Parts: sequence; structure tokens; C-alpha cells
Amino acid sequence: MNDESSSPLSGVFLGVDTGGTFTDFVVFDGRTVRIHKVLSTPADPARAILQGINELGLDGHGAHLYIVHGSTVATNAVLEGKGVRTLYVANRGFKDVLTLGRQARRHLYQLEPAAVIPPVPGDLCVEVGARIGANGAQITALTADDVSAVRAAVARLRPEAVAINLLFSFLDARHEQTLAAALGDDIFISRASEVLPEYREYERGIATWLNAWIGPVMARYLAHLQAELPHVSLAVMQSTGGTMDARQAGRHAVRLLLSGPAGGLAGARHMAALSGQRRVLSFDMGGTSTDVALIDGELQLTSEGHIGPYPVAVPMVDMHTIGAGGGSIASVDAGGMLQVGPASAGASPGPACYGQGGTQVTVTDANLVLGRLLPDRFLGGRMVLDVAQAHGAVALLAEQLAMTVHQAALGVVQLANEHMARALRVISVQRGADPRTMALVCFGGAGGLHVCALADALEMRQAIVPLHSGVLSALGMLVAPPARELSLTVGGLLSATTEARIEDLMLSLRRQAQPELASEGVRESELQVRSSLDLRYQGQTYCLNVPWQGLNDSATLFHELHRRRYGHDLDLPVELVNVRLRLSGHRPSIRFHHEADDALVTGAGPAAYTQLHGHTRPVPVYERNAVPSSEISGPLLVTEPVATTLVESGWRCRRDTQGNLLLRRESGAVR
Repeated sequence: MNDESSSPLSGVFLGVDTGGTFTDFVVFDGRTVRIHKVLSTPADPARAILQGINELGLDGHGAHLYIVHGSTVATNAVLEGKGVRTLYVANRGFKDVLTLGRQARRHLYQLEPAAVIPPVPGDLCVEVGARIGANGAQITALTADDVSAVRAAVARLRPEAVAINLLFSFLDARHEQTLAAALGDDIFISRASEVLPEYREYERGIATWLNAWIGPVMARYLAHLQAELPHVSLAVMQSTGGTMDARQAGRHAVRLLLSGPAGGLAGARHMAALSGQRRVLSFDMGGTSTDVALIDGELQLTSEGHIGPYPVAVPMVDMHTIGAGGGSIASVDAGGMLQVGPASAGASPGPACYGQGGTQVTVTDANLVLGRLLPDRFLGGRMVLDVAQAHGAVALLAEQLAMTVHQAALGVVQLANEHMARALRVISVQRGADPRTMALVCFGGAGGLHVCALADALEMRQAIVPLHSGVLSALGMLVAPPARELSLTVGGLLSATTEARIEDLMLSLRRQAQPELASEGVRESELQVRSSLDLRYQGQTYCLNVPWQGLNDSATLFHELHRRRYGHDLDLPVELVNVRLRLSGHRPSIRFHHEADDALVTGAGPAAYTQLHGHTRPVPVYERNAVPSSEISGPLLVTEPVATTLVESGWRCRRDTQGNLLLRRESGAVR
């Protein structure tokens, strides 16, 4: 694969994705790709990474080894409430902004809602009298007493981090900069004017506080990993699908919250493009959750994401996540109804079939009971699944439901499928996109077992199971470019500004990010630049993002996008809210070489036959490299070291020149 946006790699490159159940590895040495999986070690994620590096024989590569890491450390710290003690600095009268939020009820009709613990306790908030106005002019200066009060609070309260969020600092950052300088370099400091220089003080404040709250956690983790790998070049995947050097990533922890999922989308975009598909729906089904997204040539970003209860207004990949994965636990509720997820068996004890003490039924156990997983080929045979344990667990569930074992297992799978199909509709149909015009790309260790059923549910006729789909997030780390996303709130009518002013703002943003990218080896001549505007009609609250193509053309694009998204446009003035700039290096070029390439032409035939529930005759089992380039009809199973794909009746399958499995629904097949 070579294109003008790609550059060759030299040395040994390792993509690492730390998931809730498994830690995935993809190694590229400039010619071949190797893959590997180990069970995650949630208490110390670095331990699984070091184990995988050892098992792959990469310990001695030293300075020639380049690692790109997708980490869940920042995400887990937020979800588990394990950030550090953080002091929040605000303008006088605004210390409660993070507690008040948008004053929206989580449960509209709950008359006695449970008390919500505020992000920052009142005794960790300090106020200063300085004030910048909405026009960027200074109303009240920052005094020496203000600075002294903040320093005294730090000395008295001994926080590990400080978050500074002052009104309109995105227009004039001088007060925040003075406070940060006065506190010195011995404490982690997060400034709103640096983290998110945009309007909306609540969202800006949450982003700034999150960055401070989890920044030291992320910085310590990366420092520990780097100390264990002293001569290795280490980068981290950001939530936007671009990479950042680990030495800088600790300061930008809030931009790493969707690190792993972003890697998966980067891999899905890359592999789908190799198969000639630019507009696809993707679903990543791992052990704990499923992430779904729409990819339209490039990854779609949003500034309206959430992590747990917190809005995260920094750009991140636009995806929808649900608690449905291979490890999702099935149970019967008080009303006798079957439920699947969101609780997961995780890596320890894991599904019952792992033989590690798990007793509750999971989606993986159900697939095993139905014959869709081969017990002696899981993880390439390195982990043998216990069929008896899975059958026993499902039998107990079946007894509660007054069903047969196979009926209960099928119910678990079908309910998990319905959860995932609903998520795919949220990201497509509910946004005006017709999934029938796209291909469905599945990945994650469990994705291939459900791809045909989900495509059927959305009336899609094409699907792609990428090469190395079980570790695609790790592969995505290797095809993601170093990148930065920058933004700045401007405000005002679009017609009242000039193209020269917007170009000046874009140039200013470029000068902020260029030195960081240069330190990562990206030359100025290699920079890929994408400029865009957040626009809205006057009086609206939310924006649409359109490419910057001059005042008139960008306004036209906004009207068209509004009409496509909402079914109408308005005869109202257009407001300019934010300018945005993405700077990135070239995407690395990876050419896949795989064994048994001759099978692409002739096919080696099935390796075995197995019994699938619902089929009277045994169905063929193909090794992935033995799937031919000519179509073969389902039902059949395709096995590989890190995943299994179920090609159901009514579907046909072939392997393309990049090793991707291309699935097509037969014409006239009954859904």
C-alpha cells in the first residue's frame, strides 16, 4: 500500500492496545506483520505490555523499537474516580460552576434524586478577583494578594495538581499564565486557556479539571513504562486518532480518554480503504464493551463526548459505546426477563469457559455452546476453552428461563446482537445516514461472530472482516500519524469577519503545535493541514463543523450540512463560533505480507468440519489464509489466532489481496 499521504517505516514498530480483557500486540518490521495477545493486568497495565514484549522476543531491539500505545489508564482513572487531589482556581463567585453544571436531571421524573458528589469539594476551590470581560478587555487586574492566596491554598491543602479556569481566558490568558508561573514547576498545572480555549465555562472547566485530576496518574504510568523500556521510542494514541510522544502526553491526559478505541477506528479506516471502501459503519466488539462509529473517508470527530458522568469537550472520535462484549454477563432479572450486560466478567475470572473460576454465563460461553467457537483453536490454540464449564453455566441459566441449553445460549447471543444493532442505528439512521449504502466493518476479538447478524438487522449487504481484526486497535496505532487538534473560540457573525482574520487565527494555531510535532520528527514540509469552522444559525446553541474554504463556500457547506442533518435550513445569519486546525504528519505505510499467499488464488479448502447449532450437517472450518479469492458460501467458520468469523447462511465470503475477508449477502437471500 502506497499513497501520497504515506511514508515508509524503518526499524521495528509495535502497536499495543490495552483492553479490559486482553492486551493486543502488532509488530511490523518493515516487511511482515506479527500479532500477539496476552491477558491484561488491570492493576498494573505495564506488566502485560512487558510480558508481551518478552514473548515476542523484542527485548533486545532497544533504540530500534518504536512503540505506539493505546492506553486505558486515563479512562479507568476517570471511571473509577481515582484521580489525584486537585485544587480548582476560579473567578470570584464562580467556584461552584463544576458542581452546578448545566443543572440537568439525570432522571427526569425521579422526585428524590440521589445526591451527586461534586467533582471538586468546596474546600479544594479557591477564588481570585481578577476578571477578563466578554470582549477580551481586562475588567479587574490580577493582584499580588490573589496570587498569594492561591499559593497559600496550595501550601495548606497540598494538592497534587491545580486546575485554573478563569472566565474568557481563551480571549486573554494573561491571568492564568501569571498564576501558573507563580506556582512553579513542582506541581502539575492545567490551564483552561491551554487545555480548551473555547467558550462555555462549565465544559471548559470540566476539561481543565479532568486534565489536572488524571494528568499525574497518566504521567506516572508513562514514566514507569518508559523506565522499564529506557531505550525505546514511546508514543501514545490520542482520542482523535493521531499519536503524541509519551514525554508530552502526560500534560494532555484529557486528550487520551478514547486512546484505544481511536486506534481501532484508525485501523478500520485504513483496512477498509485498502478494500476500496471509504464510507463504512464500524463496530469493535471486545471483551467488555462494543464501540460503533461511522467513518466517512476520515474519522469523524466530536466535541460533545462524555466519559462517565462528565462532558468532554476536547475533540475525540465520534463513537457510541455500549456494555456488550464477549465477556458481558447474562442473567435473569426479578421479572424473569433475560438481560445481557453491561456488567462484564473481564479478564479475571473471565467467562466460565476460561476455567479461571468464572461461573456466570457470558456471550463467549453462549457462542461456545452453540458451536461458533472451537475450544482448541482459541488464541491459536494457546488457550483451550472449557466446554463443560460453559455448558454447565448456561444450563443453570436455561433452568431459570425454562428453556433448553441451546435456546438459552441463542437468546443470549440474539439479545447481545439487538443491543449492538440499536447502537449502530444511533450512529447512522438517527443521524440521517442510510446504513444500506455502506459496508459494515467488524473487529475486536468477538466481532466476527456477530457481523452477519448485525448486517442483516440493518439490511446491509456488504461486510468486511479486516486482516488481524482481533487486534485491529493495535494495528491502528501503527497507521496513525502524529497529530494535534487545536481550536479557539472567536464569536460573531460570519459575515462580519474577514478571510484574512480567519487565516491569521489559523496561522496562530499552527505556530502553537508545530514545535511539538517538529520534536517528534515531523518536518514542516510534511505537515498535513486541515482547517475548519464551527458554525450555527444566530440564536442556536449547537454548532456544525464544516471545512474552511473561504467565507462564501464555508457558509454554503453549512447550509447544506444543516439541511442534510435536520431536513431543513434557515434564512438566518450564520454565526462563527470556533476555528479549528488539525496538523498531522504522513500516515505510515504498511504493506501486508502473509503466509500462504497462493491460497488467495486457489484456496486450500476447509481444514475441518464442525457442528453448528441450527444446522443438520457439519459446516466447514477454514483457516483464514485458506479462504480463496473466489467466493464461498456460508454457513462456515473462519479461524485465526485472535478471532473467529461466522459466515452465516445467505452470505458469501472471499479474501482480497490484503487478506481482508469480504462478505456479501446473496441476492434474494431471506433475512
